[in-house]
Amino acid sequence: MKNVRSPWWIVVGSVLGLVVGNGPVMQFSFGVFVMPVSQALHAERGTLSAALMVGLLMTGVATPLAGRLVDRFGIRAVALPAITLFALAMAGIGLFADATWAFVALYGLAGIVAAGQTPLTYCKAVSSAFDARRGLALGISIAGVGLGTALVPLFAQRVLAEFGWRAAYVGLGALTLVIALPAMAFLVARRDATAGTARANAAASLPGLTAAQAVRSQAFWKLALSFFLVALAASGTIAHIVPMMVDRGMEARSATAALSAAGIALIGGRLLAGYLLDRVFAPFIAVVFFALPLVGIGMLLGSSATALTVPAAVLVGLGLGAEVDLIAFLQSRYLGLRAFGEIYGYLFAVFMLGSAMGPFLMGMSYQHLHDYAPAMWLLMAGLLVAIFLMFRLGSYLFGAAPRARGQVTSPDARAAH
Repeated sequence: MKNVRSPWWIVVGSVLGLVVGNGPVMQFSFGVFVMPVSQALHAERGTLSAALMVGLLMTGVATPLAGRLVDRFGIRAVALPAITLFALAMAGIGLFADATWAFVALYGLAGIVAAGQTPLTYCKAVSSAFDARRGLALGISIAGVGLGTALVPLFAQRVLAEFGWRAAYVGLGALTLVIALPAMAFLVARRDATAGTARANAAASLPGLTAAQAVRSQAFWKLALSFFLVALAASGTIAHIVPMMVDRGMEARSATAALSAAGIALIGGRLLAGYLLDRVFAPFIAVVFFALPLVGIGMLLGSSATALTVPAAVLVGLGLGAEVDLIAFLQSRYLGLRAFGEIYGYLFAVFMLGSAMGPFLMGMSYQHLHDYAPAMWLLMAGLLVAIFLMFRLGSYLFGAAPRARGQVTSPDARAAH
């Protein structure tokens, strides 16, 4: 029977899958667990932050391999086992983390299998199905991360309050399995049944650089460093915003609400960014969404007033996730689609490195200096560098920029860039 489904069903499935993606489940819910787990395991916040750092680093290491496997064998063959293993690993943290070392090791294991439940698989599916409206489709898809950031920490906080932190981790695993597995199987990757050889031949015919060519280009490294610095700032701030607010006198539930506000802001930010990416030169959009968390962190530094917490979280949230849809869109315009999975894997690995180091940097700043401010100043400086690099990207290399429709860039010009 011929499949005539609209490609927008892939977007619907991506939204659902990313609600329980590695970000909301493993990363952005982490702040909810910091205080109860530190008390239960008698560990410092900085030491516990090492668990998230290890988990995200492992995701970064594993994602390029996942991207290569997706390019060769398809989304379905990689994502379905990975989602199942990621769900089991998250539940395993609650079941088996009886000491700090075990907590860190289990986060590392979860990070490895999380590579198949990152935005990689969803962005590849969406980018392959859309061209003219690619920005909007990616923006809507990544809004799922915002929904997850708003809802998953609240879910974890509710289960934790009723049944304890161990049950909350088991609940996160179950939630991932129930939502992501059917979304991937029946919506995102339902049509992903092409034979491996045919898929490889089709990929080779797409415009773009090979992975080897990409990592030798200036554009790749400008993108990589920019997204590393933005991930460092946004993830570092969000991972510690709950304990930061509790230290300032807020109740844990109210502080978690600030985190949810960041997630809701992410939804609006991703939809707006997706709409604009198809109409405005993408590096300009990136500059705006990199500047918003800069302002938010500055507000947190400039005042300890709890009334500023939610507005600051919203501004950080507007930049949060921009790295993901912007990585996919900018990669497609500057590096092409030929080796999308592998190149995205490399860029996402760098992004995950920033996501891992940000919370750890904040945790160590608090542990050794009893203050988050020194780390936050460094995060703001990094955002300024990221903004500068966006201005240095130049014109699109694959697909005409909105300001120069019909422009064709020669292979020699691409290599020089």
